[in-house]
Amino acid sequence: MASGSTARAERKLARYSAKRLAAAGGEKVPLTAIGWVRFVLRMVGIFLLLLVFVPLHYAYRIFAYGSPFPMLFLRYTARVVGARVEVVGTPLRRDVFFISNHISWIDILAMAGASGTAFVAKWELSQVPVIGWLCSLNRTVFVKREHRMGVAEQINALKEALQDNWSVTVFPEGTVTDGHSLLPFKSSMISVLEPPPLGVMVQPVVIDYGPNSEEIAWIGDETGLHNAMRVMARRGSFKLTIHYLDPFSPEEYRGRKAIAAKAREEIETQLVANLGKPLRDYQHVVEAVRYRPKVTSA
Repeated sequence: MASGSTARAERKLARYSAKRLAAAGGEKVPLTAIGWVRFVLRMVGIFLLLLVFVPLHYAYRIFAYGSPFPMLFLRYTARVVGARVEVVGTPLRRDVFFISNHISWIDILAMAGASGTAFVAKWELSQVPVIGWLCSLNRTVFVKREHRMGVAEQINALKEALQDNWSVTVFPEGTVTDGHSLLPFKSSMISVLEPPPLGVMVQPVVIDYGPNSEEIAWIGDETGLHNAMRVMARRGSFKLTIHYLDPFSPEEYRGRKAIAAKAREEIETQLVANLGKPLRDYQHVVEAVRYRPKVTSA
């Protein structure tokens, strides 16, 4: 029998399901009056955090490198937008390459707040007001899916981030899913590990929003701005669990494809255990990553 908290979460999910499906279809679902109040209050909370942590960050950078304030800022920002983050397992603190599933832009706030890691994320996230800038404070590497030079630029940026931040996170599915699915991993996103930098370990990570995953997920044709507004307008908070799985040495595996396969196997096993049932096929179309030349009129 489901616990009382789980049953309440399921009822809440049912209330939001129609709006979520409409949003995933690209419709702009209007916020209620109370939703606007919640959204504005959370934005005010983020603004107050900015007033505190950004001056501290830049003042710290005058005297030293590697400021702790972006990590603290993103940790509290995750809390302001509604996430109650719980960490299971122990994240490595340096010389580590995290490989994770991906559900929401909140993943970046939560993981950065937990470990101070840098990221690779889709370019669209950088265009979300405030949120994109917040993520850039922690040296998030934004990649355009259609940019044919994206992989090379990404590898160089990852190498710099590994040297600078000691830890880097990639989401090798190449997009976000709904928490009930796991797409094939794009091994090109792990090219920085071929050959592995000296002493760097790989640690698989599972992001889990529990029964709220489908509501929170940024999926389908929903824009990043609309998803941020919709999530920040919702009532109450939600639990976000970060599972840091056992790390392994990439030197034990032959090339990026073997590393990706090992990480995906570990992540899928943990996801299935969390859900208590097999994963399902992803229910939204994911475009192939390819270069699209601009079409010019004759």
